[in-house]
Amino acid sequence: MDPLKDMSLKMSEIIAFVKDEFSKIRSNRPTTRLVEHIKVSYMGSEMQISHIATLGLNPPRDIIISPWDKNAIQAIVKAVEETGMGFGITSDSNGIRLTAPALTGERKQEFSKIIKSIAEENKIKMRGARDKIVKELNLLPEDQKFKAKDGLQKLVDGFNSQIDKIVAEKIAEFDA
Repeated sequence: MDPLKDMSLKMSEIIAFVKDEFSKIRSNRPTTRLVEHIKVSYMGSEMQISHIATLGLNPPRDIIISPWDKNAIQAIVKAVEETGMGFGITSDSNGIRLTAPALTGERKQEFSKIIKSIAEENKIKMRGARDKIVKELNLLPEDQKFKAKDGLQKLVDGFNSQIDKIVAEKIAEFDA
């Protein structure tokens, strides 16, 4: 297969991964993605909340969890409390309401650092993949090698600008 196509595919995978990771980081608007991956110890096994309950939003800062089995409410409350995400938790016989606290300036800075570190880690992954491709390209004849390296550099530059754009959008969500 063409090394540049391999690189393009790898970039798409990394960008999808970064977007997925960013969706788990809370901004001023909560999302069900914040809690759907939390593991709940229920009926003798570990299950994700999304496998035992319906998740919904009640703007501006509430996440509603409606378990299919009402006996799971206490297990879900305990699992959410153990995450240390800082939600205000209210439960009744029908379900659970998680209220996300307003983000402080300090918390926004922490999240910004996390976002930037995730982005940098993935840029490093891309540089590693680029180096592998460069080794393959060095086996090509001179004229093809330089043309391919130029195309590769354009791909990497495009990737970096996409990651930077995603980071800027996520950080802007904190002020929205």
